[in-house]
Amino acid sequence: MQTELVNKEHYHLIGIGGIGMSAIALALIKKGYSVSGSDLIQNQETQKLKELGAIIFDSQIKNNIDFVISRFQNKKINIVISSAIKNENEELHYCQKNNFLIKHRSEILAMIMKSYISLSIAGSHGKTSTSTFLSTLLELCTHNSSSITGGIIPIYKSNAYIENTKFLVTEVDESDGTINNYNSNLGIINNIDFDHCDHFTNINEVLSSFKKYASNSKKLLINYDCEITKKNFTSNNQWSNKESDNIAYSIIPIEINKNNTIGKYYENGHFIDMVNIPVPGLHNLSNITAAIAASRIIGVRFSEIKKHIKSLELPKKRFEFKGKLNERIIYDDYAHHPSEIKATIALARLFLKDKNNNNIKPKSRLVAIFQPHRFTRVKKFINEFVKELSKADVIYLTSIFGAGEKNIDNINSQLIAELIYKNNKNVKYLKNNYEIKDNFFELTRKNDFIINMGAGDCHNLWSILNKKNNYNNKITNE
Repeated sequence: MQTELVNKEHYHLIGIGGIGMSAIALALIKKGYSVSGSDLIQNQETQKLKELGAIIFDSQIKNNIDFVISRFQNKKINIVISSAIKNENEELHYCQKNNFLIKHRSEILAMIMKSYISLSIAGSHGKTSTSTFLSTLLELCTHNSSSITGGIIPIYKSNAYIENTKFLVTEVDESDGTINNYNSNLGIINNIDFDHCDHFTNINEVLSSFKKYASNSKKLLINYDCEITKKNFTSNNQWSNKESDNIAYSIIPIEINKNNTIGKYYENGHFIDMVNIPVPGLHNLSNITAAIAASRIIGVRFSEIKKHIKSLELPKKRFEFKGKLNERIIYDDYAHHPSEIKATIALARLFLKDKNNNNIKPKSRLVAIFQPHRFTRVKKFINEFVKELSKADVIYLTSIFGAGEKNIDNINSQLIAELIYKNNKNVKYLKNNYEIKDNFFELTRKNDFIINMGAGDCHNLWSILNKKNNYNNKITNE
């Protein structure tokens, strides 16, 4: 059970508006700590934190730290950063120069996890979705669970929900090696793929981090359908969507459409019941199977799980329907790795194949708008990006979102477009969202199914289109 944390400390988060950092800040406030932070961009998360009493600065200068010191003289000051904050940041540099106690966000999350029975989700893909599904099931089935994730969970309408509960669901990040900091009661590994080329040089380094995470977990739940996890981890707790014999938890799909997935649920090879899951896509079925398996491991009755499966929803930015613009359907997705693009395009094709969907016409095209994320990722996976993006009918690429990286290899989206052109002539490079906005009706047709993908600022596209066209009432929402 949870124990109270000492609140004679103050936490100042540099980059507090990020989806992961804001969740940590919210959790600290709920635990009774005083919190401040800085971010150059103010958003819904920073506004929520202000309303809860946090002091938020819209600059990142040393004067912020001086103010915090003067305001909280009787408290121990902790500076919290993520790996996105570089040494040249003025606030961080000032703290380093003056020997402040600087902690990584993973250390704070690990500290909070110690107060609960923790269920942590790791993996190269699907962490946020799995965390959302598990958080939803535990909330509805136990009413005794909190959550800290990297996305907005529909049931909480927040990326963090912290109360005096028995369980805590957390999403843990492997991108910078800090996954080693976590000690979980139940560690969950969705899958392992090579990514984060700015930190890792090969798959073995990625695997090594996950092995350390696994060794720090009291119990381990692994995806048996992922060849890397299957070969490198031993656990009595596995899940699969391909086989049920000698597998602890399985859902074998028998029907998949754009609205749901119907499957046979097994435990230890024994058929238990049919399940009707209101979320489409094979990759989502894997994530939901993991959430069900984790719930069963901590003792939730399957009858309770089945009753609440109908309430499962994807988090924001995960194949999120944004609206219709002059008979063009627009979805938004966080896919930024070739494996994720493959899954997202496959799901979009599932929608296009649905003959009962009144919005889909026989000549509907799948239009992919993609903003590449990080120069190192594009350099490493450029051929894989070309292969997967070419599967769309029309492809528009915008400039690479560097995420603080320097473009030392002169990589650009025009190069990707030129390679795609060899497979698919319907490809074009556009500078940014505003160039798309200015040419939107020339670039698209009525009945197009548009999927906007990436991990940068591409998710502003819908609001930009909305502002431009709202005056003529062309935008409708289903």
